[in-house]
Amino acid sequence: MSKPLDFIYSNEKEPHRARTKSILKEHPEIRELIGRNPYTILAIFLEVGLLVGSAWFLRDQPWWMTFVGAYIFGAFVSHSAFVLIHECSHNLLFKNRTLNLLAGILANMPQIMPSSVSFQRYHIKHHSFQGVYELDADLPNKWEAKIIGNTTFGKIMWLLFYPFFQVSRVMRLKEIKPVDGWIILNWSANILFSAAIIYFFGIKSFVYLCASLFFSIGFHPLGARWIQEHFLTAENDQETFSYYGPLNAVAFNVGYHNEHHDFPSIPWNKLPKIRKTGGVWYDGLTYHKSWTLLWLRFLFDKKLSLYSRVMRTDRGKVPLTDISTPDTDLIKQEMVENA
Repeated sequence: MSKPLDFIYSNEKEPHRARTKSILKEHPEIRELIGRNPYTILAIFLEVGLLVGSAWFLRDQPWWMTFVGAYIFGAFVSHSAFVLIHECSHNLLFKNRTLNLLAGILANMPQIMPSSVSFQRYHIKHHSFQGVYELDADLPNKWEAKIIGNTTFGKIMWLLFYPFFQVSRVMRLKEIKPVDGWIILNWSANILFSAAIIYFFGIKSFVYLCASLFFSIGFHPLGARWIQEHFLTAENDQETFSYYGPLNAVAFNVGYHNEHHDFPSIPWNKLPKIRKTGGVWYDGLTYHKSWTLLWLRFLFDKKLSLYSRVMRTDRGKVPLTDISTPDTDLIKQEMVENA
């Protein structure tokens, strides 16, 4: 089978804003779901406690237990922590933006790699400019897609080192300030946390936390989440996919990705209600039921590669006054603060 040579280019606008308007026209009651869930901070404390507690438990165990523990337990907890960072990036915990930033930094500390504050800025751009190469860090680099290709080995390497590939993408996004006080605070908190883990628990605990992060977003069935969200895995023009499988129970409904893009100011606990209320608007979309099966398909299906993404040739920026969504004020605030 021939190797994919380029992305799929589109002149159409991202699909979510139009669907949001259509759904609201039929179901204006969805507006009542908009808001914040301050109890999510309790989940952050739980995830941090689980990661620190398991790191302590493994401090004197054999090295093989360090990596097995990271794969079968730490990866799931670290992935859940990343989902909670995502909630903080949309200011879905507290009305005060500073508190959301601090909550995100707290959730990020056991992941070792400082990314919470940066993620917020790049992620909001992803929502506003989905598929625009210069603005969407979720889109692979052109060189990244070229060197990985469509071989199983290449895709394994990509998943193993996904955090590094993700970091490399920020260099092409020129409209976001790379360093400021919040970024420095995020880095300082993670460095101090890492130093404390090494000092009090030892190097094995530190390696366990690092491995948990890498497995949670890389060579692990959980890594299929990145394939599920925007890779073109169906023979249609759909470019965002949801996952309605059992792991949503431990991943704070992050699989409801179409619902989240359509209504980004509705917290994780209410995302299933969007699908239930939206009815035919979501039932007619292709969705995934298993991250594991999708993960295996991505690895072995030569038709799928990093080029299996939609890229927009026009940034398609919409003036703030033209945004028509149920959470207009919150989206305006996000776009202004992260412009």
